Amino acid sequence: MCNTMIETTDKCTDASVVEEEDDSKLPISFVYARHLDRIEGINCITQSWRVKERMKTVSVALVLCLNVGVDPPDVVKIQPCSRLECWIDPSSVSPQKAMELIGNNLQKQYERWQPRARYKHSLDPTVEDVKKLCTSLRRNSKEERVLFHYNGHGVPRPTVNGEIWVFNRTYTQYIPLSIYDLQTWMGAPSIYVYDCSNAGIIVNSFNTFAEQHEKELEQMRARSGSTAGHSDPEAANRNSPSPPILGATTYKNCIQLAACAANQILPMNPQLPADLFTSCLTTPIRIALKWFILQSTSKLVPHVTEDLIDRIPGQLNDRRTMLGELNWIFTAITDTIAWNTLPRDLFQKLFRQDLLVASLFRNFLLAERILRSYDCTPISSPPLPQSYRHPMWSAWDLALDLALSQLPDILEKNKRFKHSPFFEEQLTAFQVWLEGSSEQRSPPEQLPIVLQVLLSQVHRLRALELLGHFLDLGPWAVNLALSVGIFPYVLKLLQSLAKELRPFLVFI
Repeated sequence: MCNTMIETTDKCTDASVVEEEDDSKLPISFVYARHLDRIEGINCITQSWRVKERMKTVSVALVLCLNVGVDPPDVVKIQPCSRLECWIDPSSVSPQKAMELIGNNLQKQYERWQPRARYKHSLDPTVEDVKKLCTSLRRNSKEERVLFHYNGHGVPRPTVNGEIWVFNRTYTQYIPLSIYDLQTWMGAPSIYVYDCSNAGIIVNSFNTFAEQHEKELEQMRARSGSTAGHSDPEAANRNSPSPPILGATTYKNCIQLAACAANQILPMNPQLPADLFTSCLTTPIRIALKWFILQSTSKLVPHVTEDLIDRIPGQLNDRRTMLGELNWIFTAITDTIAWNTLPRDLFQKLFRQDLLVASLFRNFLLAERILRSYDCTPISSPPLPQSYRHPMWSAWDLALDLALSQLPDILEKNKRFKHSPFFEEQLTAFQVWLEGSSEQRSPPEQLPIVLQVLLSQVHRLRALELLGHFLDLGPWAVNLALSVGIFPYVLKLLQSLAKELRPFLVFI
């Protein structure tokens, strides 16, 4: 038996030697260059398209310092001069009634963009009135955004010391109101609209005071830290500073829109409203049409008057009507200008985060174009690149020309409105871009317009087909589409029952 075990062991040893010899003769695997390269992860594109902080403007303070019938001492008005405030002539009624009408009209104009916000008026206020209004709105708004609209047409211009003007109780004196105090009462996040001469100096003062607030907050934190380790808890409570002001750390991120730069005076053209900046921000289509017919060039139909413009049929929210289609085209054009001129992160912050802020900044692009024609330079914080000469404004002028050319026949002969070829032409331009596209080329300018066309049943199929071809170009194209805001559009279309859309939506 022992001999048998020895023999078996010897056989196993011989077999292992043979196996080792055979393995050495086998070809070596995984030695090609592709196997020896350094392993790296996929070069993923950062999902910067996702809105990090979805926000809403929930409260609006409308502060009007007009003092109807009394001109401020530092402004010499020409005669005749602009008078309309919120499209109302203050001289047509009593001063008190005029203030009420103007305040109500301004609220209605803002409600067009944010109907669910809480609106509060402060007409010819004192410092205490403004303080009470702002602190109340901030307290109720918590961490949401508050808008402060200031009309200073009836008070002196803002000062270099960072002050705007209000009144005393008897309206016998102009009382300065510090922007520093206004910041404290408003907190953050906030957005400010300044419709007054020399408005740019308010923006400068605001930014200076924002830095001052942050330094003070850091000092408060430092003092708080020094008392945190106090051996006596009661003494620590006595020495600890009061809680920091709500939103003090984000003052520098507040948004500001000013009618003109420092040392500039608002236009006094009697053919324009006195609150031209406010008109651009809150009633863009109406003021765009009015300004358009005042120009001496680029008019196919010179006999169209302001009276005809006021009779344009339709509703702003009905894209099937002339007025609604013009509003739709305006939204597409201003979105396109912003997307092609702004950095992606700034575009997301201003045009995709808050509906009211997005509307105001779209309309601000129009304000820049109109006010610059009267030697005024609207200011924003954060600042925007100049866009008043962007080529897309020519497309807007053409859309206005084509619409106004039909207006006399529509009103006088009851002819049917012919829809603008704008969106169809932009889809064709996008298709031309696709036929010669490559990753090295600049992004297609028409991408925001393609997304707007998805809202239209007439061109939706073609838009989806072109969008599918664009997304098929690669991850960079997908990222561009997401950054411009495709996600909510497609999400809404997925709920549609139309069978013809499903193949395109599944692919997208």
